[in-house]
Amino acid sequence: MVELLLMAPEDTVETVSDALSFELNALSVSVEDADADTGAERALFGEPGMPAPRGGWQRSVLRALFQTEVEATEAATLLLAQDWASDVHVQSLSKVEDQDWVRLTQSQFAPVEITPTFWIVPSWHAPPVAAQKVIRLDPGLAFGTGTHPTTRMCLRWIAWQSAVRSARWTRVLDYGCGSGILAIGAALHGAREIDAVDIDPAAVESTLANAKANGVQLSAGLPDAAVGNYPLVLANILATPLKLLAPLLCGHLADGGDLVLAGILERQADELMEAYAPWCRLEVSDTEDGWILMTAQKAP
Repeated sequence: MVELLLMAPEDTVETVSDALSFELNALSVSVEDADADTGAERALFGEPGMPAPRGGWQRSVLRALFQTEVEATEAATLLLAQDWASDVHVQSLSKVEDQDWVRLTQSQFAPVEITPTFWIVPSWHAPPVAAQKVIRLDPGLAFGTGTHPTTRMCLRWIAWQSAVRSARWTRVLDYGCGSGILAIGAALHGAREIDAVDIDPAAVESTLANAKANGVQLSAGLPDAAVGNYPLVLANILATPLKLLAPLLCGHLADGGDLVLAGILERQADELMEAYAPWCRLEVSDTEDGWILMTAQKAP
């Protein structure tokens, strides 16, 4: 395998990347800040869930992998021949030692602790000795592998509250289920009749597969599969859709039921409280890395 290293200005990064990926048969393309780890380094990405403010850094390094040196050389030659590529420069062309890419990728994902006795464990890992409850979940296309603070806070809440609340979790709604991780966590902690819904059909398929792998029973489908009232409603999305969904989520919340919301930044707490005020009183129940978990109990 051969790595082609290019330097490109900000206004050509997306064009170069697309050309390498879709026209010049690169196996993979990554973009990095050429000034990373220096005084000139600058943040590119904005808040979570928001589009990047720019397509690249002022000076971007593009790393493109090719199967052979001939393919890499031809790609560089064709790319630099374009009129718009006058400011794109080849930095190096070098061989990359063969590696077990599957094993290398797997090594980046270790078991995730939710509580000392509740863990998320990839299928290739043995569960920690202290783990009494385990979700087997491999990184995939759908959001929710337990590595993000919002997911961990939701699962922590489920684990902490299950001892005193799970008896009344006779129906559970996981709205925006992603990988199904919250629905599975609820099932492992005593919840019954779980409906997991998402606007993405791939998430629905992922949820069903993950539920089967973990030996739990649940129903998964598109949002219209959520019907009636639920003593527990979970939604780990983002603040803006959570505000828009306030009437719907609260409409599904049974009297006396628990509402658990995540995907919210600390500075967004007040606007979420205001959005849900007609139905319930939200409060901050957990915080981690600038994110918050907000919960409420609907009045009987």
